[in-house]
Order: sequence, then C-alpha cells, then structure tokens
Amino acid sequence: MTRPDMFAGRHVLLTGSTGMAASAARAIAAEGGSVFLVSRTEEHLRELADQVRAAGGRPGWHVADLRREADVEAAFDAFHAHFGRLDAVYSVAGISGRRFGDGPIHEATLEGWEAVVAANATSQFLVARAAIRRMLGQRPDGAGGRGTLLLMSSTLATHPAPAFFATHAYAATKGAIDALARALAAYYAPRGIRVNAIAPSLVATPMSRRAQDDPAIVAYLAEKQPLAGGPIDADAVTATALHLLSDDARMVTGQVVAVDGGWSVSEPRPAPG
Repeated sequence: MTRPDMFAGRHVLLTGSTGMAASAARAIAAEGGSVFLVSRTEEHLRELADQVRAAGGRPGWHVADLRREADVEAAFDAFHAHFGRLDAVYSVAGISGRRFGDGPIHEATLEGWEAVVAANATSQFLVARAAIRRMLGQRPDGAGGRGTLLLMSSTLATHPAPAFFATHAYAATKGAIDALARALAAYYAPRGIRVNAIAPSLVATPMSRRAQDDPAIVAYLAEKQPLAGGPIDADAVTATALHLLSDDARMVTGQVVAVDGGWSVSEPRPAPG
C-alpha cells in the first residue's frame, strides 16, 4: 500500500473501530506506526486491537462517546499517558443517520437532524479541538510540523445522489466538515499543523450494509463508481488517508480529497423507458 517505514516512530489516534477505521489501524501498524483506538463500542475495540497486534502493532484503546466533551478529553488524556507525543489524528467515526430519522428534509425529524449533527459534526469539532490544543503544545519535529489532522467527509457533501441517498442531515454535516477542515488549515498552518479531509463515496463497510444489500443500489454503483464497479474497498480509502497523514504529504493542507471511484465525474445511464 505504502512504504513500510512511513509511520515508523509515529503515534496516531484514530476514532472508530470498524470499516475504514479498522482498515487504517491495521495498515498504520503494519507500516511501523503506533495506534491508539477510540470508539464507544468496547467489543469492537478489543477485536480491532487484536488485529492490530497481529499486524505487528502495540495498540492502546479507550472507550468514549465522541459526542461528549468530557469523553473526548479523557480519550486524549489516555492517549498522552500511553504514547506521549501526538503525531496524527484520523477522525473517522460517524453515522449514516437514516435509522434515527434522517432523510429528505420534508420527511426528516428534528431528532434525526440532531442525532446526525451530534455524531458527525459535533464529534469532529470536539476531536479536532482536543487534537489541536495538544499539538500546539508540542515542539516542532524535524520537518517543522507539530501534527496533522484528517477529518472524514463524504462525496455527498458536493455530489448528491437524490435517487438513493437523500439523507440531507448527513450531507449537511459532511459539508460542515469540509468547511471546518479548510478554516482550521488556514489558521493553524503558520503553527505547523496540517488539516485535511477525505471524502469517500460508498465504501464497503458495516455502515453501508443496507445499500450493499439493495440490488438497485448495487446496479447504480456499478456505473456511478466505475473504477470500483460497485462499493469501494476500505483499503483503497486507507491508501490515500495514510498518505495525507504521513510526512510525504507535509506540503498538503486545507484540501478535501475525494476517493470516489469516479462518482463525481460519472452519470449512470437512465433505465430504458
């Protein structure tokens, strides 16, 4: 995926414990990095920690509800006690929201909106704030950097798909993440902190299981994501994420990088009339 020493001696805090988060955790460990896992599901954390160990890593982990300020701060304190210097944060955790009441805005509930905003936007704010506060207190490394932060966006923030993915609260929160990443990058670049976002389209993860099990959506993805011919494999997203988190991308900040298999430039053919 990348060169074996890309994360040697580097400590990464990663939120989430399945799907893209799990893929990244295993890859960082395999490439020499130390990984600290944060999620609200202890069972998933334990399973992923075992996988990271199998990949050659020595992970730490902490159970936290990332919607809660105290939990996020406690997680970062636990990271510091375990590893010390914070080199990178990959903030993956979030929800789709449909089962909470997200959908087309004329059908969406206030409870659904608030659930999605809390899980996708407030959590990213809290993680970003905790990370940057700690990075500001660190001495620059040999390349002049104090740390890097990668937020999780989505192609739906900029390229809607109304026929199958009309979850308007979800799209709004991902657009907020794009704006947050750019604003943070602009403010903290002079202080040696890089901030970017990654924007996948539909990836084969537990969160997207409903879509993966729908034949109509699978047929749609075959043309909408032509490079993948269907759902994107999580490891393909990880390859780009690891580059952005590494020193190889030390001149990259304020970018929202799409990993979408062609979603943003493809239009499926209409069904025969």
